[in-house]
Amino acid sequence: MRGHPFLRAYMAGVLLPTWVLLLVLAVYLIAHAGGHVPAGLERAIVFPMAVVPNTWGLWNLLYVALRLRRRLSIGAFGALLPLALVPAGVALAAALDLRFYTAHQAVVALPTAMAAYFLAWKYGVAFLNRAVELR
Repeated sequence: MRGHPFLRAYMAGVLLPTWVLLLVLAVYLIAHAGGHVPAGLERAIVFPMAVVPNTWGLWNLLYVALRLRRRLSIGAFGALLPLALVPAGVALAAALDLRFYTAHQAVVALPTAMAAYFLAWKYGVAFLNRAVELR
């Protein structure tokens, strides 16, 4: 499986967030059935379901294409991704007039998100890259 390294990088990057978002969607549907969902959340759920996995795939493709492996760990590279995704989420919440996700909350949560992404990329995406023979 040596051909198409960029396609393999994209697929390896997309897999983990897709699995996680499927679990989040299941929890959302269960909570929605129980009536415990904030108003307007269904409008905002489209963003992470569509954008986040594709962004992870493109971010992994960029890591492979730029040959950053020798200069920067994949965990550190992955930890930079929330610096783009969190402001995009804040902008979406503002555009949809959703009050449950504010810029202040995003700034407070950013270090935790970066730490979680570091671990997800260091162990999850790195494992998937090895599984598709991206060395």
